[in-house]
Amino acid sequence: SAMTDLYLAHPAGLESPAVRLAQLTPNDAADLTLTTRAIAVGSEGFVQVTTVMGDTGRVFVVPGAPFPVRATRIWATGTTATDIVGLA
Repeated sequence: SAMTDLYLAHPAGLESPAVRLAQLTPNDAADLTLTTRAIAVGSEGFVQVTTVMGDTGRVFVVPGAPFPVRATRIWATGTTATDIVGLA
């Protein structure tokens, strides 16, 4: 069946729902290929991120509550949460 996207002609803002998902593997040496608007996790814990403005820090994230952050890197060091998904 054909899909109808009623919002296709509307510009997406940062408050809009995500339109992309990517499974993220924490990596101390490489930036993400997709800048996030939020991250979600399968198990709670800390996620060490670098933001689009270059700040690096740890945030505590729980399953079922995407954490809004424009991240460019998810660090292995300092990250204890698992099954991390980037939403964009």
